[in-house]
Amino acid sequence: MTGFRLGYVPGVTPAKWARIWTERLPRVPLELVQVSAADAPDVVRRTEVDAALLRFPIDRTGLHAIPLYVEQTVVVVPKEHLITAADEVTIDDLADELMLHPRDDVLDWERPPGRLIDDRPVRTADAVELVAMGTGLLVVPQSLARLHHRKDLTYRPLTGAPESQVALSWPEDETSELVEHFIGIVRGRTVNSTRGPATPKKRPARTQPPPPRQKKPRRRR
Repeated sequence: MTGFRLGYVPGVTPAKWARIWTERLPRVPLELVQVSAADAPDVVRRTEVDAALLRFPIDRTGLHAIPLYVEQTVVVVPKEHLITAADEVTIDDLADELMLHPRDDVLDWERPPGRLIDDRPVRTADAVELVAMGTGLLVVPQSLARLHHRKDLTYRPLTGAPESQVALSWPEDETSELVEHFIGIVRGRTVNSTRGPATPKKRPARTQPPPPRQKKPRRRR
């Protein structure tokens, strides 16, 4: 078999699934390719990767996609901000806050809550830098808050905001055996699952049949 190229967007960590792949298919190299959230669907359509871990919503034209899990939405703030006194934040708590809205925002909404800053950063990484400078606050999936972690920043769960859903996507006409293997892995199927390809079972060892039973001679009367 040839290798398998798996794309993934920033914040998504395929390490666990990659480890299982290596255990089950040690002779098939798995190549991890990071792609931007905006480019991910087109990268899959152009078959530059065999499949990709990306975030909904996407244009599904020409693509298969199965949802995997939902990410917690958080608000990123400086460590000394008043919001850090709460364990959880609501949309209403941000009504008077200056908010950043990066152009690569992955949440499905028109705009964040609060007082939106007109100048939109190009990337989430740029917005995090502005939060550290005290310019405003930022709403992102928790995985992105962890990816761009800084010692001078922290985050709190945000309720009432859209949530990010991570999905596995692959070309509509390219459901290969290797793609089926990876689908089985992300869905938690065992090696010998009846769904999808499975490792052939070993045939039981052949045993010699027992010798025929001898009839006892009948006694004469």
